[in-house]
Amino acid sequence: MIDAAGLRVMRAIAEEGSFTAAALALGYSQPAVSQMVKRLEQRTGTVLVEKVGRSVRLTEAGAVLARHAEPVLQALDAAEEEVAAIAGLRSGRVRLMAFPSSSVTLVPRALAKVRERYPDVAVTFTEAEPPESLAALRAGECDLAVAFSYEGGALERSGDLEGLEVRPLLHEQVQVALPVDHPLAEQEVVSMTDLTDEDWIAGCPRCRGHLLQLAHDAGFAPRVAFETEDYVAVQGFVAAGLGVALIPDLIRAATRNDDVVIRPLAPQSHRHIHVVTTEDLAKVPTVAATLDALCEVARAAAGVPA
Repeated sequence: MIDAAGLRVMRAIAEEGSFTAAALALGYSQPAVSQMVKRLEQRTGTVLVEKVGRSVRLTEAGAVLARHAEPVLQALDAAEEEVAAIAGLRSGRVRLMAFPSSSVTLVPRALAKVRERYPDVAVTFTEAEPPESLAALRAGECDLAVAFSYEGGALERSGDLEGLEVRPLLHEQVQVALPVDHPLAEQEVVSMTDLTDEDWIAGCPRCRGHLLQLAHDAGFAPRVAFETEDYVAVQGFVAAGLGVALIPDLIRAATRNDDVVIRPLAPQSHRHIHVVTTEDLAKVPTVAATLDALCEVARAAAGVPA
């Protein structure tokens, strides 16, 4: 096998004309250069250097190696520089997937921190709900997935997260959105049992599943009148008196509709937000930097000191 060190020696001999001069140029000892030439000759099965008085001369095979050494070594040097740039966060990329409501505040604030600290790192972002984003992570189509689960929900019970590295970001309360003139709007806490006869505006499949579970525990089947994953639209439907809806704190803090009131539920409902990657990807500098930024923004959103 011809290695990079052997190619460097052949190039130096071609340029300097002797083992001694080549050794000085490379910072090696003269015996070390001689040994490397012998080892390379053994590997190639032919003579590469011939002695001519006090100097040496490359054979035809040696000249071939010396000629090819330059572009090969340049490519290796370029590769080393690119890898060093990625390791030093002077280059590189990270591919992030996140569910829509996290892209209102959590994700853009984190990505702004990454851009500010590492302007040469490229970040791509795609919206996707947890089943899709986790599948993409396992398929190698993204590096990080911001996902969510409800207490006792399908994600927590299933093996969706098995073998993945999961870092918690937020533990948020899920509340109920009501029209401002709704009879229950004046209550400090709204019981699910008081919402038995309401029309509901539901969101993504996982969110609808959570609504169904809460309603089932309260002894009724919810009447889902409208479906949208856009929480601004959800509040618009609620404001128009078309139904009530579940609203997580992340959305409540980011969007507001003066014709909607949001009240805590009884029993309480919570949603867990986490960022998911693989053990190996978590060690990649660009991924680690984005993980840190997401965790930092989440701590600030939760009111935890940095």
